Amino acid sequence: MEPLLSRESIKIAPSILSADFANFGKEIEAVEEQGCDWIHIDVMDGHFVPNITFGPETCKAIRPHIKTFMDVHLMISPVDQYLEAFAEAGADMITIHFEAGQHIHRSLQAINSLGVKAGLALNPGTSYEVADQLVDLVDLICVMTVNPGFGGQKFITSQLRKIERLSNLKKHKDFLIEVDGGITADTAPSVVSAGADILVAGSAVFSNGSVNNPIVYGQNIKRIREAAESALKIEG
Repeated sequence: MEPLLSRESIKIAPSILSADFANFGKEIEAVEEQGCDWIHIDVMDGHFVPNITFGPETCKAIRPHIKTFMDVHLMISPVDQYLEAFAEAGADMITIHFEAGQHIHRSLQAINSLGVKAGLALNPGTSYEVADQLVDLVDLICVMTVNPGFGGQKFITSQLRKIERLSNLKKHKDFLIEVDGGITADTAPSVVSAGADILVAGSAVFSNGSVNNPIVYGQNIKRIREAAESALKIEG
C-alpha cells in the first residue's frame, strides 16, 4: 500500500449523485476548481439499494474530467463480477459493502489484485466489529451515516460511536475513515471529532450552485472544511 493521508488534512469528497446528470464533466471540473479533494461516485443497482445510478461506462466517460481522486462506491450485489470493469474505468478507490457478496475477504483481495485501493463500507446496521478481520486488506473504511440508496437523507447520529471505535482501531492499523451521508457544516465537526478523515457531501456541496455559478460550490466546500477543521483545532 502507498502511504495514506495524514489526519491533519481533512478531505472533502463531493458526491456527483447531487450534480447535474446532464453535465457531469463540467460539474466535476467546477467542484475541483473550487477546492474539493476527491470525487465520489455512487454506483447503485436497484437491487442492493432502492435506486439505480451509474455503471462502468459512465465512470469511464467522466474519468478524463477528474484530476484529483476517483472514489467509486459500489452499492451493488453481487459485486465480484464488476470489480475489474470499474478498475478498468479508472477508479482510484473501489469501496464495497460488507454484505455485497458471500465472501467479502475474497472480494477485497480481488480489488487489491487489480492495483486499486480497496474500501469497505459499513451500513448503519453493520457492526464495526466486522472490520477487525478485514482491516489488513483495506485502505479505507466508509461509515454510512444514512441508509444507502438516496441522497439528501438525515444524518444518523448513532453512527458517531462506530466512527469512534474505528478510530481506536486506527491506532494499530493504517487506514482512512470516510463518512458518507448527511454531511453538512453542522454535522462535520462531530464526525471529525469522532475520527473521520474524508467527508462525502452531496447536496451540501452542490446546493444552489451550477457550472454557470461555481463560486457557490466553493463557498459550500469552504464552509464544510472550516467546520471540520475547527474540530481538529479544538483537539489540538
